[in-house]
Amino acid sequence: MPAIITIDNEIQCPHGGMAVLTTSNTLFTVAGSAALLATDTPIIAGCVFNISGVPSPCVLIQWAGAAESLTVNGLGVVLETSIGLCCNAAGAPQGPAIVNDATPDVEAI
Repeated sequence: MPAIITIDNEIQCPHGGMAVLTTSNTLFTVAGSAALLATDTPIIAGCVFNISGVPSPCVLIQWAGAAESLTVNGLGVVLETSIGLCCNAAGAPQGPAIVNDATPDVEAI
């Protein structure tokens, strides 16, 4: 079963940028850390991606595939199996988010 992603997890874009995790969730925590929701859009700092020498850094993550049965105010909780699309400022996807340390304390289906 997949682990729940919280604001204390480490997530980066495929180009090495690090996500700054925040959430609107104030109700559900895992080991004291607020769980991310499908509607949360973490910002990314430090992405060095460029296309033919033109900077095109990842700036945010959009989530797909959040939990269906575990929700907070009707919004799905992000799981380690959820797909995070790292997008540039124009909203173009530039690769999947990489979760380095999914929280194993609680699991969801």
